[in-house]
Amino acid sequence: MKQSIARIALVVDDYDKAIDFYTNKLDFLLVEDTDLGDGKRWVIVAPQGSRECSLVLAKADNEKQLASIGNQTSGRVFLFLYTDDFWRDYYKMMERKIRFVRSPEKMPYGMVAVFEDLYGNLWDLLEPVEMQQQQQQQ
Repeated sequence: MKQSIARIALVVDDYDKAIDFYTNKLDFLLVEDTDLGDGKRWVIVAPQGSRECSLVLAKADNEKQLASIGNQTSGRVFLFLYTDDFWRDYYKMMERKIRFVRSPEKMPYGMVAVFEDLYGNLWDLLEPVEMQQQQQQQ
C-alpha cells in the first residue's frame, strides 16, 4: 500500500492576502486558483520544488473557523518548511520581515528556527541533517 498526505488546509481570512504572503514572502508557487462561485475559491500554494505536499488556503466562513485562524494547533509548531540551504532562506526571510520567534539552533535532526506566518501560525524552517550531509558531499 502506498499513501501520502497531499494537501493541508490552512484557514485564512482573505485569499489574496494569503496568496501574497506565501508567494512573495516565502517564494511559494501559486499552483491553482479556481473560482468555485459564491465567494469560494480552490487555492493551492506549495514551496518551490515540492512534490509531496501543498497547502489549500481555505477562507474561513463561520465564527468557529475565524477563531482558529493563526491557532490551528493551539500554539504549537504547525508546519515544517524543509530547505536545502538554511542560511540562504533564513537571511532572505529576515530581509522580508518574517518574524522569527526562536533563533537558529543546531539540533540533532538539523539546523532549525521557528517563524510565524502572517496569521501567527508557527513554522519550523529546517535543514535536516541528511540535506546538510548531501550539501557537504557535493
